Amino acid sequence: MLEQIVNLGYLVGVLLFIIGLRQLSSPSTARRGNLIAAAGMGIAILVTLIVPMDKGADNYILILVALAIGTAIGLIASKRVAMTAMPQLVSLFNGLGGACAVAISVVELNDYQAAFEANGAGAIASGVHLTTLLAMFVGAVAFTGSLVAYGKLQGLIDDRKVRIPAPTYVNLFLLVVIIAGIVFKLVAPVNPFFWVMIVMGIALVYGITFVIPIGGADMPVVISLLNAFTGVAAALAGIVYGNQVMLVGGILVGSSGTILTVLMCEAMNRSLLNVIIGGFGSTGAAAAGSGDQVAREITVNDAAILLRYSNSVIMVPGYGMAVAQAQKVAHELEEVLEGMGVSVKYAIHPVAGRMPGHMNVLLAEADVPYPKLLDLDDANQALADTDVVIVIGANDVVNPAALDDPSSSIYGMPILEVLKAKNTIVMKRSMNPGYAGIQNPLFFKEKNRMLFGDAKKTLQDLVAEVKSLE
Repeated sequence: MLEQIVNLGYLVGVLLFIIGLRQLSSPSTARRGNLIAAAGMGIAILVTLIVPMDKGADNYILILVALAIGTAIGLIASKRVAMTAMPQLVSLFNGLGGACAVAISVVELNDYQAAFEANGAGAIASGVHLTTLLAMFVGAVAFTGSLVAYGKLQGLIDDRKVRIPAPTYVNLFLLVVIIAGIVFKLVAPVNPFFWVMIVMGIALVYGITFVIPIGGADMPVVISLLNAFTGVAAALAGIVYGNQVMLVGGILVGSSGTILTVLMCEAMNRSLLNVIIGGFGSTGAAAAGSGDQVAREITVNDAAILLRYSNSVIMVPGYGMAVAQAQKVAHELEEVLEGMGVSVKYAIHPVAGRMPGHMNVLLAEADVPYPKLLDLDDANQALADTDVVIVIGANDVVNPAALDDPSSSIYGMPILEVLKAKNTIVMKRSMNPGYAGIQNPLFFKEKNRMLFGDAKKTLQDLVAEVKSLE
């Protein structure tokens, strides 16, 4: 009877995971989907607590304490972490998932070692042994890789100072060594347990060397990939424990993360193979300097006049908008302009910001209607018929060097081709380069004007000026 209850509970949890994931596909239902998926996880945890423990162990106090600590951290994070820090939080969550996979794999492998020493190489099935080793490997890469991603996003790791020579070859070498170590342990399972720890240590190093070379606009891709790694690690752990909800949950996370990674790679003209070996977006020559070119400034008043008497406006949000928390003011400007008969849309680049869907999340928070968001292809078609493009804190995703400068590190990356519009206004704090660390020729184009200042304050001033023109 107990087994049927457990299986039924796991089935309900899995169904809620799937329904929640489906609901996340639309901003209008995303909040509900998040709650449904959370309910599924809650049910899975409660059901797991009633499963009899092996060897009659009584660890409920430790388990409940761990649950209480995790719940407290989650509640505090949900209240205190700003939207601008969401990419860092996602990275930490990915890392914790990977660390859990490593921890439970090491515990199981230690038990396997005792069985091997007592009963010989046939004590544990090779398939189970391999699955556990792979869970440890993937989890270790997800753990340290996510920590490095967090450090980069938080500004704790400077891409210009922390470099790995020939990173592609280093990563390939480490990957070969890890695979060889896993094969060696499978072929001779009675070998001392320290071989497992050596493989784990190299995997942890590989996670670091995998992410260190990655920079610039590629960070959202690596966050998505690390998320997929965490899902795969959870699925492998589910196989090891024979836990259906861990298996299905891991498959859902791993598959969705992989699909998102592939889509983002296609949107950025990147190879998934290069992503896996850590050889994309690392260095490459910087774009040529601006020389004696001059960026032309525009006042808030002139920008307001240009916007007010336009027929169509497209806003291009970027990480600068997230930092300034300017999304709600951008929505206010949109509503004011539309009240005056101006058509306003938003052009969203797949890797704008620091995580997949970063701009979509911010604009959804500001209650921007989802139909107003244009993806890369639709936006580039609409830009040719647009009077004014206003770039709010975006840089690399509108950099024309990606189209016409083979020496640029972002050459070949599809961008929002804002120069197709009749006029462009770029809102920035300064002329500093974007996250990729290269100068943007857009700033010096004839049809472009620079509007310097904090994005939120400048947008508030624009709203006031536009209203005064009614």
